[in-house]
Amino acid sequence: MSNPVLIRTVGLTKRYPGVTALNGVDFDLRAGEVHVLFGENGAGKSTLISLLAGAATPSDGEILVRDHPVHFGNVADARAAGISAVFQEFSLVPTLTVAENIFLGDEPRVGPFLDRAAMVRRATELFAELDFHVDPHRRVSQLSRAEQQMVEIAKALHGDVGILILDEPTASLTDREVDHLFEVIARMKARGVGIIHISHRMQEFARIADRVTVLRDGAKIGTVAMADTSERELIEMMAGRAIEEIYPAIARNPGAPLLRVEGLHARGVHGVDLEVRPGEVLGVAGLVGSGKSRTFRALMGLQPVKAGRVWLNGADVTGRGTGAMMQAGAYYLPPDRKSEGLQLAFTVRDNLAQGVLAGLDRRFGLLPWRRIRARCEATAERVDLPAAYRGRLAAQLSGGNQQKTLFGRGLGRDYGLYIFDEPTVGVDMGARAAIYRLIRDLTEAGKAVVVISSDLPEVMNLAHRLLVFSHGRIAAELTGDAIDESAILAHFFDPISPDDVRLSA
Repeated sequence: MSNPVLIRTVGLTKRYPGVTALNGVDFDLRAGEVHVLFGENGAGKSTLISLLAGAATPSDGEILVRDHPVHFGNVADARAAGISAVFQEFSLVPTLTVAENIFLGDEPRVGPFLDRAAMVRRATELFAELDFHVDPHRRVSQLSRAEQQMVEIAKALHGDVGILILDEPTASLTDREVDHLFEVIARMKARGVGIIHISHRMQEFARIADRVTVLRDGAKIGTVAMADTSERELIEMMAGRAIEEIYPAIARNPGAPLLRVEGLHARGVHGVDLEVRPGEVLGVAGLVGSGKSRTFRALMGLQPVKAGRVWLNGADVTGRGTGAMMQAGAYYLPPDRKSEGLQLAFTVRDNLAQGVLAGLDRRFGLLPWRRIRARCEATAERVDLPAAYRGRLAAQLSGGNQQKTLFGRGLGRDYGLYIFDEPTVGVDMGARAAIYRLIRDLTEAGKAVVVISSDLPEVMNLAHRLLVFSHGRIAAELTGDAIDESAILAHFFDPISPDDVRLSA
């Protein structure tokens, strides 16, 4: 006998002026299951959970909680019905402490006074249960994004929760923190809590998902049991095309090394030697903290180099700043497009113009704005950014279009070396396919391309050569048929050497 249905939608529809964001969706969540919502950006996932969590109201259709029709006027109404959500955009008050945020609106009291000691005590107990290490006394403004994510999760789990909605909850967490979160999810399932989980990380589905509902263009494509479904089938349901159309074939025509690194030491990097050649994709894989990103951030001047040498185009560029590395022909795309990549308060065109300006000779003071605008429009076309979005603020775009804008900035001038650090983080398959085509075009145009990624299918399908990092060093270099998931995972856990320990001290 299947578990009882906690929440169900019938023909749920949401219309905004000029667009139907959700169109007649039937969905149900059972007690003690994780039900994944899967789809591209704009597929309707966020709209559906906003309706279920009381953050928006339906245009048509019904929501039933335990077979009783409900009408949520706000998030508080949904919370009273036992529905709690952790949205991608955090709702924390930065000037309040962690404990104050968790109990905001539900503060324990002693008579007319707030019982702050009780808040701290209960917050400490909640973090201990989650195995999250966050000080309840700290102000939220002092926390990292990962720590803020932990606070959001703890806040959602505070109280009598029967239905939990998690929107990309692992995007800012390390592998260890993800493991802890999944252990908590398993315990909640055992208590009969139903969990709606949104994620682009397909490798997570096999670990936690019972069922998966795929949305496309605001409509439901289907619901499948995860145990009976492959990643290939899910991708094809989501994208409406075969997986071979997602990852393009990239011709390999390697030249002499463009970038050479010898004996590089930096924080978390212990004696790395590598070469990057034009005409091929060098993939870089490893666990969080393995040194895969720090190596390239160090050589790009984003963190200090302690020892070793770096050559680009035959010139010694060791220890140069980021601006000097860009002038020398290297472009680095950071993993966090919001804090390190884009100017969110600028329009798409203004962000693209920054990339064009980086390559202009401004010795005579006058800027050729007509040529700059033409170059921006050509770049927007090249990265498949719709014309209607180009005048919008970057902050108003979906994750996929923000990432395309960030790629476009790198195409504003002609670089010889492109280093893409987590190029598709938080990006749907449609946008991924467009980004992968850009990587193919750059490689086949003779550029040297590095793809650093925590997404194994991505790096395995794109790379001609693959470096596996472990404990701040290169544990293996794989090529061709040797680029195999089991081989890569085996090297993730290579033992740490005594030299690594000494250099880390």
